[in-house]
Amino acid sequence: MRLAETSLVHQLAPINETHAGLLPTLILLHGRGANEEDLLGLVPFLSAHMLCIAARAPFEFSFGGYTWYEFRPSGSPDTGQLMKSYHLLLQFLDDIQKSYPVDPRQTYLLGFSMGAVMAYALSLTKPGRIKGVVAHSGYIPEDTSLQFQWGGLQDTSFFVAHGVNDPVIPVEYGRKAKALLEKTNAPFVYREYPMQHQISEDSLRDLNAWLLAHVKSATDVARPS
Repeated sequence: MRLAETSLVHQLAPINETHAGLLPTLILLHGRGANEEDLLGLVPFLSAHMLCIAARAPFEFSFGGYTWYEFRPSGSPDTGQLMKSYHLLLQFLDDIQKSYPVDPRQTYLLGFSMGAVMAYALSLTKPGRIKGVVAHSGYIPEDTSLQFQWGGLQDTSFFVAHGVNDPVIPVEYGRKAKALLEKTNAPFVYREYPMQHQISEDSLRDLNAWLLAHVKSATDVARPS
């Protein structure tokens, strides 16, 4: 499948191009200092039959790779860059639906670290466009101008994973996300793992099972009896 021109540089995981119809789609959002190839290594370990699209963050990171935003001296995100990335991701959703066999009813996000922050940004502001989110080792960007739709999350599911020994984004941020989601009508699963800032075999196994169950459930519902 040829790559389309979109708002963000991206890569596709190989798929069976003989498949007819729209596919459940997983958008992979990498962390700071990585690129669109970083999370593609997870795809062979995922059981759900999905179109997997890995997006590249728009800003070059001074130490190599790319970033979704930089930080202010206070430690908070640069709001201007975060919002630029946010709007590029929204456009990216439109672009891929026009260019690839994306099922708009089954669009999932898998974000790691800063990629998880962006996954929260999209799903909490546009819940009708996102079916499910894997937010791994990230945090909800509260200190921004994003308008979260806390009351409209009933159809968006979350799998939140965090390492208890994470030295980059401490586990307290994962627990804060859990506390915020508990106040909503969103279905979610929260898991902690004995790891640092990483995706472990255990967390990969669990997020894989979560994705498989949700994709299968949505496909069964959509399939005529």
